[in-house]
Amino acid sequence: MADADPRDDAAVTPPVTPGIDIEHVIELRRIRRLLFGILLLVVFTAVYFARIVLLPIMIAIMLTLTLLPVVRAAARIGIPNGVTAIVLMLTLSTGLVAGGYTLSGPVQSMIADAPRIAEAVQQRVGGLIGQIRDIAQRAERMAESVTEEASGAAAAGGDKAGAGGSPDDGSPDGDTAIVAVVQDDGSGLAGSGMATTVLSGAASTGSTLFAALLLTGFLLAAGDFYHRRIVEAAPRLRDKKKALTIVRDVERQISRYLAAITVINIALGIAVGTIMWFWAMPAPILWGVVAALLNFIPFIGCIIGVILAGAVAIITYDTLWLAMGPPLSYLLLNTIEGNVITPMLVGRRLEINTVAMLIAVAFWMWIWGIPGAILAVPFLVVVKAIADNVDSLQILSSFLSAEPGEREGETPRKATTGPALDTAPFRAQAVAREESPPTRAPGEGAPGDDPAAPDGSLRPGPAAVA
Repeated sequence: MADADPRDDAAVTPPVTPGIDIEHVIELRRIRRLLFGILLLVVFTAVYFARIVLLPIMIAIMLTLTLLPVVRAAARIGIPNGVTAIVLMLTLSTGLVAGGYTLSGPVQSMIADAPRIAEAVQQRVGGLIGQIRDIAQRAERMAESVTEEASGAAAAGGDKAGAGGSPDDGSPDGDTAIVAVVQDDGSGLAGSGMATTVLSGAASTGSTLFAALLLTGFLLAAGDFYHRRIVEAAPRLRDKKKALTIVRDVERQISRYLAAITVINIALGIAVGTIMWFWAMPAPILWGVVAALLNFIPFIGCIIGVILAGAVAIITYDTLWLAMGPPLSYLLLNTIEGNVITPMLVGRRLEINTVAMLIAVAFWMWIWGIPGAILAVPFLVVVKAIADNVDSLQILSSFLSAEPGEREGETPRKATTGPALDTAPFRAQAVAREESPPTRAPGEGAPGDDPAAPDGSLRPGPAAVA
């Protein structure tokens, strides 16, 4: 048999694919990032200016995700979704109206006492501010006199020394004048202006809650209608299963989180109300409600509560040492709640990274004010639930998590070489690619791998070798 012609092997060798224009690809990526940034700016601008419309919708969605398991459980025993939705909305509305009526008296008395509170705070703090200001003025004059003496200006130094006694003679009058001016301003602000602000805020809050409850009732009556629409929108069976998993996981996590946080905040409100009653603070029930509502705002709510407790304690007690008791007790209860109770009841899977939480609270508070700060953490829980079920978003899920951990039902396929690689994102991506997790630093080649050629193209494999 004759030897094969080498040209035959060359004839069956597949042609070389022309190289890709790397610069063109990089330019397209830059354009895509630029367009994505512009899209984000447009979306955030629309969210900012449409907050009057979007805020009730977001509240309704969060309430629906929280209460939908109750509707589904009632449907299993034969109760229609519409009946359950009506009962839930009537219960919530009755609770809000009864709570508002009960707290209207303490709130009105607190508004009426606002000028007296401002005056007492100014009297207590005004003297301290005057003393600090006097010390600062003396230090400034002393520094000026030392500078003038060093430069040899004896006459100017004598004038400055002669004027040195004026602060001692005029400081009481100066302090009294400063305190009187602040008192006049505080009384004006704490009068009709504060009442008008509170009434307008209450009216706006009431209309927003009414619209949110109305929309929540319709969403609960629809049941799983929108779940089915989301699943049907997916093109393939695999995508439908993934969409159903994401929807169920979002619903489960947000309902679990909001239910746990609500119970914790109610318990905290009871504890704060009890401790305020122990300290003989006015309106302890109002303090409990305020503490429960403020605790929905991470970090910032605790600071606001401590400041309010300190301001009211100053007019309640005769000495500053006793006035420190209520705010310190408030801070202690919030510290125990945030570091012991919440991690124990919420669980590691639903804990959110502190940095991500601070960024979200600051951003949404800037966009929507106090309601945005309250909704910031539920938004993060929804984003984290979606990221937990999308392989390409595992890095985001790891960043939002308080501690990197394994996803439910996930077992590592192979041990890694360091704690940085022993996390859910790396293992999830490896499982998605049907391979083992990485066991080497990025950029290192595995033994037996075909490395890339210096010009960026892959070297031909065994099938292409003649």
